[in-house]
Amino acid sequence: WYEDFFSNRNWQGAVRNSIIIAIFATLLSTTLGTLAALGLSRPNMPAKTLVMSLLISPMIVPLIISAAGMFFFYSRIGLQGTHIGVILAHAALGTPFVVITVTATLVGFDNNLIRASASLGASPTTTFFKVVVPLILPGVISGSLFAFITSFDEVVVVLFVGSFKQRTIPWQMFSGIREHISPTILAVATILVVVSIGLLTAVELLRRRGERLRGIQET
Repeated sequence: WYEDFFSNRNWQGAVRNSIIIAIFATLLSTTLGTLAALGLSRPNMPAKTLVMSLLISPMIVPLIISAAGMFFFYSRIGLQGTHIGVILAHAALGTPFVVITVTATLVGFDNNLIRASASLGASPTTTFFKVVVPLILPGVISGSLFAFITSFDEVVVVLFVGSFKQRTIPWQMFSGIREHISPTILAVATILVVVSIGLLTAVELLRRRGERLRGIQET
């Protein structure tokens, strides 16, 4: 079963697509989610509640509705059945996780650290990368891991907006179940479970590290 997974061209193509799509979707959602969380953390941010609601709406709206909407929208602009279309769709699904984790990391952030850095002559860019980023990094990485898992395991959206060229592991599993039940699907499922457990364990370790950093910051 495992040998068939590692030697079959269809499965290997699905693995390659899953990794490529998940990586680019994660990079995009991490960038957008982190910037959005930093903006929402500012006290003078207008319409903060509305913006936050829009950002996390992909987590609230039923996935089948989002997928159908993306399909009709992509069909009009020519992104249906393209890697870029799937990446953008998965980035939209992963961004809320990054926003939530980074926002949680920024709770209780001491702005005096930024003022102290500026008073010592550091530029805004230096302050951001030397002061802000190290403190929010656990939240950023946690959010990116959640985004990666979401993209890697997602099947509904890719069935709507993708094509055979964008087939991912979940797509291949779904197609295999529809056509014929193969023991290889069970082998792939165990691999996905192990990978997901490993990534979630990393998220938990990063969460604990973030709590320790916040504790040091408060003291």
